[in-house]
Amino acid sequence: MPSDIRFFLARLNANYWFYPATFSLAAALLALGAVYLVRSGFTSFLNDVEWLLPARPDGASNMLTVMASSMIGVASTVFSITIAAVAYASGNYGPRLLTNFMEDRGNQLSLATFIGAFVYALVVLRNVRGEDETPAADAAASALPGFVPQLSLLIAYVLMAVCVAVLVFFLNHIPSSIRINKVLEGIGRRLLDAIRSTYPVEDEFSEAVVPKGGEPLTAWETGYVQLIDFEDLLSIAKDCEGTFSLKVRTGDFVHRDLPLMEVDGCDPGSIEDKVRECFTLGPTRTPEQDPQFLIDELVEIGLRALSPGINDPFTAITALHWLGAATSDIGRRDLRKNICGHDEDNCPIIPAPDDFAHYLKRGFGSIRSGVATSPIAAEVMLDVISKASTPLGHTDRQEQLRMEGHRLAEQARLHLVGPDLERFEQHKAAFDRTFWQSSTA
Repeated sequence: MPSDIRFFLARLNANYWFYPATFSLAAALLALGAVYLVRSGFTSFLNDVEWLLPARPDGASNMLTVMASSMIGVASTVFSITIAAVAYASGNYGPRLLTNFMEDRGNQLSLATFIGAFVYALVVLRNVRGEDETPAADAAASALPGFVPQLSLLIAYVLMAVCVAVLVFFLNHIPSSIRINKVLEGIGRRLLDAIRSTYPVEDEFSEAVVPKGGEPLTAWETGYVQLIDFEDLLSIAKDCEGTFSLKVRTGDFVHRDLPLMEVDGCDPGSIEDKVRECFTLGPTRTPEQDPQFLIDELVEIGLRALSPGINDPFTAITALHWLGAATSDIGRRDLRKNICGHDEDNCPIIPAPDDFAHYLKRGFGSIRSGVATSPIAAEVMLDVISKASTPLGHTDRQEQLRMEGHRLAEQARLHLVGPDLERFEQHKAAFDRTFWQSSTA
């Protein structure tokens, strides 16, 4: 399957139209099915239920009309509130968070529920017949003149109750979802899940496989690498008995004639068309196969919070906490992508190396310049780095974290003065003692 189709399927439920379209189709089928049961006489027993008074055509039409008009009105309001929340969040936290809010399941399912109820009411309304019209149903279906699908009306009342509950949920969900702590938690937990799925092997620290070089196979379009189909690449490499050394990773920006990979052992021209189907290029980055995209979102929020115009160090501190958790999790894992299973050493696909230094630079290294200007954030970052190194069983990675703390100290000394600098130096001394104790333990 071409990577473009795989990417579309992977991102299908992330599109804002997917759940509304699905619920609309399901609602139409439910309405048609309920009407069919009524016309077939399977629900005639409802006429004998004493507490259930059958509705007349005028009452049924009015109720369904009110339901349809109110649901489409509420759906419009829900969409407007969502857009307002998205505009607020993207303006305050960063434009890259627009994707996160558009993918929010609570917003999607709320809108889908109201649109589904609207479609259901319209379909059922079409089948209601007045007392002066010819009933389009079996005589056993109703004892009243005209035709009123009583089962369909019962379902409509249930849907109305569901819609009221969903509306209450939505009114609580929107203000909750734009709280910065909730936003950071969502990004942080998604980042941890992405790390664990991308690098499933823990407590092993193998070095990345050295690329074998070869003839370059270049990009044919301009855009971000959104998805790489490693399974199909592996099949192509085995068929041509060659080795592919990738020069890009998911999230990299490429343009025409930049090398995507180097091919050793076979002719790049003979496999070029097949290989291109394994790469999806697009105008934006996505979280698929790209943990560093989520790291960049945390860094962006932290840097914006530390900017002079906002000056919110506590938001930056929360971002640092999630960065520390992610960095510690990355530091405990084998950072080779598991493409060939147990035969990784002889795998014909050699991905671009994702070493610990790369992620450390992408996270703490990127946010360091902003943190160094804030006394409280600088102290917290030292503590976060120290705690991130504690669970690691790899001395080289612990040393890289220690050096990151030293680089922070160098920058902080250029910005902090007086008591702020004195207190930071005390934290730096405690930071050094922690690493000295762990190295002698």
